[in-house]
Amino acid sequence: MKLYLSTAPHIRSEQNTQSLMRDVIIALLPTTAAGIFYFGLSAAMVIAVSVVSCVLFEYLWQRITKQPIRISDLSAAVTGLILGLNLPSTAPWWMPVIGALFAIVITKQLFGGIGDNFLNPALVARAVLLASWPARMTGATAYAVPTMWSGADAVTSATPLAGYEASTMDLFLGNIPGSIGEVCKAAILLGLVYLLVRKVITWRIPITFLAVFAVLSALVGENPVVELLSGGVLFGAVFMATDYTTSPMTPNGQYIYAALCGVLVCVIRNFGAYPEGVTYAILIGNIVTPLLDKYSRPKLYGKPKKEVKANG
Repeated sequence: MKLYLSTAPHIRSEQNTQSLMRDVIIALLPTTAAGIFYFGLSAAMVIAVSVVSCVLFEYLWQRITKQPIRISDLSAAVTGLILGLNLPSTAPWWMPVIGALFAIVITKQLFGGIGDNFLNPALVARAVLLASWPARMTGATAYAVPTMWSGADAVTSATPLAGYEASTMDLFLGNIPGSIGEVCKAAILLGLVYLLVRKVITWRIPITFLAVFAVLSALVGENPVVELLSGGVLFGAVFMATDYTTSPMTPNGQYIYAALCGVLVCVIRNFGAYPEGVTYAILIGNIVTPLLDKYSRPKLYGKPKKEVKANG
C-alpha cells in the first residue's frame, strides 16, 4: 500500500467559481422571467444591457491591465444580472452602463478582483445610481405598473411601500410596480429553494434576516407579511446578503450579520427618509463583516497557551 503526503486543505470538491455562479444564475431565472413577463421587452433590454456591460468592463479591465481573462467564471455575468434586476424597467440604457462601471471597475477590480472586494458590487452600483438619479430610480414615474391582465399601455406609479394599494396575492405573485427582480416573491422563493438544495448558500443568513425584520416590523405596528412582500427585502436577503465575498464566513458571524441587516431595514423603513432601505442595510453589513469574522472565529483546537514571562 502506498502512502501519499500532501499539504492542506485535504477536502476536495467539484464546486468552483464557475459552477457556483452558474447555480446563482439558474436560481435567478424565475424572477428574471417574471420581471420580463410583467414589464415586457423594456425589462429584458435593461437586464441585457446590464449583463453585457458588466462582462465587457471586466474583459476590458483585465485586457488593459494584462491580467488573465476570467469572464468565463460567470461572476461578472451574475453581477450584471443582479444589477439589472435591481433597476426599474423604465431605466434608460445608460443607467445600467454607469452602474456596471461602478460595480466591476471601481468596486471589484480596483480592490483586486473577485474575492477581494469588501462591498457587494451590484449594491454599490445601485446605491450610486440611487444617490445620483433618485427620481429615475424610485420616483413615482420610475416604476411601471404591470398591465398584461388588462392589455392596456404601461403606466407608472409608486411602489406598495410608497402608497400603491395591492392585495397580498398581488404582492406575492408580483402584479405590482417595483424593480424588475423584486416584484414576484414566488419566483424569489423558488430561487431560494434551489440555492438551498444545491447547498450554494445556507439558511442562516436569509432566514435570520427575514425573521428579525418580520418580528421588528410587527413590534412597530406594521403587518409583517405585507412588509416582507413589499419592496426588495426578500430579493436582498436571498441573492445579495448571501454573497460569499461580502458576508461572514463563521456561523455566529452570519447570524449577527443577518440580524443587523434585518434591524437596519426595519429602522430605515419606519424611521428614515427612504421607504426602502435594503441597499444601505446590506452595505453596512458588508462593512462590519471583517470585524464579525475576526471576533466570531472559533478557538483553534490544540492551540498552545501563551508563554509566561519568567520573573526577573
